[in-house]
Amino acid sequence: MDVTKVAEVRQRPERTSRGTAILVAMCFAVLSYALMQTMLVPTITTLQHELRTTAALTAWAVLSAPLLASAVLTPLIGKLGDHHGKRRVVVGVLVVYLVATLGALVSWNVGLLIAFRAVQGVSLGLLPLAFGVLREALPADRVASGLALASGLVGGSAGLGLVCGGLLVDYVSWRWLFAVGAVLVAVTLALVLRFVPESRERGGGRLDVPGALLLATSLTALLLALTQGPALGWTSPWVWGLFALAVLAFAVFLPVEKRTATPLIDPDLLVHRRILPTHLAAVALGAAQFVLFVLLPKFAETPRAGAVDYGFGVSVTAVGLIMLPGTLLVLPGSWLASRIDARVGPRVPLATGLGCVAAGAAALALWHGKIWQLVVFYAVASVGFGLVMAVLPRLVNAAVAPGQIATANGVNTVARTAGGAVGSQLGAAILASMPIAGSTIPGDTAYGFAFGAAALVALIGVGLVGFQVRGGRFAS
Repeated sequence: MDVTKVAEVRQRPERTSRGTAILVAMCFAVLSYALMQTMLVPTITTLQHELRTTAALTAWAVLSAPLLASAVLTPLIGKLGDHHGKRRVVVGVLVVYLVATLGALVSWNVGLLIAFRAVQGVSLGLLPLAFGVLREALPADRVASGLALASGLVGGSAGLGLVCGGLLVDYVSWRWLFAVGAVLVAVTLALVLRFVPESRERGGGRLDVPGALLLATSLTALLLALTQGPALGWTSPWVWGLFALAVLAFAVFLPVEKRTATPLIDPDLLVHRRILPTHLAAVALGAAQFVLFVLLPKFAETPRAGAVDYGFGVSVTAVGLIMLPGTLLVLPGSWLASRIDARVGPRVPLATGLGCVAAGAAALALWHGKIWQLVVFYAVASVGFGLVMAVLPRLVNAAVAPGQIATANGVNTVARTAGGAVGSQLGAAILASMPIAGSTIPGDTAYGFAFGAAALVALIGVGLVGFQVRGGRFAS
């Protein structure tokens, strides 16, 4: 046998082992973000009581503060990863994330908790960095399956986070959520330092400060308008002013980036026809996902009493168990997506996944009077979540140059996050507009319409995939 071939055979197990270690490290990074995203949802009532604060401020601590910070910081973190090395930026993000998590653990008032939760928003930046690391560091034949596994963990851990959060809040303390999170972040940091190599592919140039400020202004104004709309009223001048500021800042951002030698985000990464449908599909996924994610627990926890003729009055832990079968199906859905992708390309699992989300949401709109219906139909939608989330990074990576991968995935991640904000507020608006006569409690019909809206949004996403097929713009 040729000496070179013998050397290659001997090195193959080592490369395989190192690739597995890198994959494990990046999966821990994704998991450290995804679990903390949902474990706090069951704490809203407990936090309000123990910190002696209002429901509005508690909602900021649990959802709004990290959402705003992550949307603003993620594109910047992705750009830093492309310019200065993804491993270096991952380590920096994990250090900041760990400090913020420990700070949240010892917070003694809601103001401090909101501040530390906002700093925890850096964790969303781990997703595009992880996708970029996997694309560069894994052998070519393992990239698709690695991306599918990491992407599937984002959705797959959502229900697990609810179960863990419910159990810890019910039996120990909400502070244990941050203790568990800190341990997970610390383990991730150790794995990254030990196994993850530095990026070979780098972008060039200086950081685009004007672009960063304009994009931050646009995203902050948009998400503030969405999160404060229900409280201030959608016709409020403040809300309309925030929407106008978001549009104006983004309108200025695009020409500024076109004239900048080293833009924060190349405008083509936002609006080019090779990648725009992928971002819109991410928005559709996020919107449909969050309608179900926010409203299904609310529906199941509602007790039947008086004029309320729906709901099951179950605990938060029980809600997590209702959603757990669907959660467990997200990862198999991601694995299936990678197999389909390898045979026919990523557009088929993308369309199929959004179709599953639409089917599950439509079934929930029509039939939600039994607990088994919630379990089964949410499981159908969850398979779709896994399929879509697995192929979105694949489509992004295929559409951009290697030096732009983290930035482009950051944009796509923010698109899904913004879609989630739209979806949660869409669901809330539908419930508020259709109360039971003589009360402010939403009626059963309102939930049917909200689940139906999620199905419609997912179907629009399927249509976007059809546009991609006709255009034939994505490499497969």
